[in-house]
Amino acid sequence: MSEIQNPILPGFHPDPSILRVGEDYYIATSTFEWFPGVQIHHSRDLANWELISYPLNRVSQLNMLGEDNSCGVWAPCLSYDKGTYYLIYTDVKSFLGMFKDTHNYLVTAKDIRGPWSEPVYLNSSGFDPSLFHDTNGKKYLVNMLMDYRSYQTKFAGIVLQEYSEKKQCLVGERINIFKGTPTGLTEGPHLYQHDGYYYLMTAEGGTGYQHGVMMARSKKIEGPYELDPAGHMLTTRHLPAWGLQKAGHASIVEGLNGKWYLAHLCGRPVGEKRRCILGRETALQEVVWKDGWLRMADNTNRPALQVSIPDAKSCEKGHNLKEEFDREQWSLHLQTLRVPLGDRASLTERSGYLRLYGAESPNSRYEQSLLAHRQQSFCCEVNTKLEFEPEHFQQMAGLIYYYNTLGYYYLYVTQDEMLGRVLSIIACDTGAGTHPIGAGIPIPKGKPVYLRLNTQTEKAWFSYSVDGKHFERIGPDLDATILSDDYYEETTGHGMFTGAFIGICCQDLAGTRKYADFDYFYYEEQEE
Repeated sequence: MSEIQNPILPGFHPDPSILRVGEDYYIATSTFEWFPGVQIHHSRDLANWELISYPLNRVSQLNMLGEDNSCGVWAPCLSYDKGTYYLIYTDVKSFLGMFKDTHNYLVTAKDIRGPWSEPVYLNSSGFDPSLFHDTNGKKYLVNMLMDYRSYQTKFAGIVLQEYSEKKQCLVGERINIFKGTPTGLTEGPHLYQHDGYYYLMTAEGGTGYQHGVMMARSKKIEGPYELDPAGHMLTTRHLPAWGLQKAGHASIVEGLNGKWYLAHLCGRPVGEKRRCILGRETALQEVVWKDGWLRMADNTNRPALQVSIPDAKSCEKGHNLKEEFDREQWSLHLQTLRVPLGDRASLTERSGYLRLYGAESPNSRYEQSLLAHRQQSFCCEVNTKLEFEPEHFQQMAGLIYYYNTLGYYYLYVTQDEMLGRVLSIIACDTGAGTHPIGAGIPIPKGKPVYLRLNTQTEKAWFSYSVDGKHFERIGPDLDATILSDDYYEETTGHGMFTGAFIGICCQDLAGTRKYADFDYFYYEEQEE
């Protein structure tokens, strides 16, 4: 017996779709504008999870060039049938305003690690698509239905339509099988069969602090569906002080031990303003079937902070990465924005270094030269060694603490007309950029510079060194909480759905592709 601490996938890992094939468990999570698309983690015991692949690793499968912040891949669904893995996902092209452009696709593979097929287009009627494999051999797609009309609810219910594997398209009538409850914002549907019923699991209340999981059941797949009389089987909307918040958007799996488990997203707010710097994370709960309905094993409807897993190995705590850039490809834990780096990056031009060629600014939604690691602990330290000889102020390279194109802190090397080669900071808050230390600090030309970021829950700070041994703080303490969905909703009224990343990047705003060489990237988690 092993006691695991939630969340099981800390940091930005939302919308988990959990699957068991034989003795192997998999969880697929949303990646939004980060490329490659869809993270898949693997476990043999439900306690220890390893990132093993990204199914959407080609532009032909996923091209997010120009897509806005928090667009891209929403709520993937991973399933398996007769030797084939199926992955359904939405590529959201726009979501602010009255319309949402949501295109749903299917890719398949014989091996979970790939290669995965070219995508099959399904529909665009709404997001959060899920593929259900009926025991009668038929396959069905369910997704939430979007309604742009201002006098209607935007979340118009859950629709069902048969999928023809032979024709590789949806066939037959589209049926609205579930209109939701007064809670509203019905999304995240998954269908299951159990003891003669079809069970429809949905998320309601939005993906914030009012989030929850609702169950409905029917003897027929097309309905009518009766609601769980107990209401939300999982939520924290009534428990504002509980350690796991935003509980919702769930999926279930039967374990090898005969027990059932539910994977769901959650958030861990910090400070008086209750902001979730690490984004929406994945937690695991034990559930039971009782009187025809799914219930939490502890007879509550709140997420447990710890879960006991029989026969699980001791759970490894923390995650560290030492990327030396001395292999043919960098770590799976590093991602870029919207599209592959392509010729903007090279591991061969200089052995043992990542060479980034300067591209567009950190505000660009098109081609950035940026490689980053999601922040998975409230307290961590990130180090890199940079060699960069800028010729003017439009050429920059350094270490970035990044939320999206409108929110980041950037410690960078550039060239100042008066001071020469300098190290400075840009703070970007909802699109407004400032220089907290002005023109910056002069540093020796022709020598490497060592850059460091430390995070400590609500605050962060940069340091630097010219010899790799003696580090000096640079700039003020930084408010880490502005790199969160919650802050953006507070300040703009719009929802965002990602989390904080820490990365390395290079810009050349003159378009001459001035390059920077990074010797390593070290991400180390520390005790909170």
